[in-house]
Amino acid sequence: MSVQGIDQLLGELRSMSALASGQSVSQPSEVPGAPKFADVLKESIDQVNQVQQDAQAKQVAFQSGDPDANLQDVMVSLQKASLSFQTMVQVRNKLVTAYQEVMNMQV
Repeated sequence: MSVQGIDQLLGELRSMSALASGQSVSQPSEVPGAPKFADVLKESIDQVNQVQQDAQAKQVAFQSGDPDANLQDVMVSLQKASLSFQTMVQVRNKLVTAYQEVMNMQV
């Protein structure tokens, strides 16, 4: 996830917080060329999916006896896939927590 995507999310959360507390908030101007949060999130999920598919393909190749597939590459790719998935789950957990905090703010 890029820093711009995180900054944009924080800006949206701050504006929602200000609106919930009754303060007037000017509409945040979008930075031209800056990616939208949903696009950044989708791209990150697609990258995790691609890493998992690559790891699974290497695993299947090794299991089928492909002479070009070695155990070290298979294990490294499986660990990368696991780590990227765990990271994605942690990011999701943080986003859910932030959303719950915003929704629990008193109006």
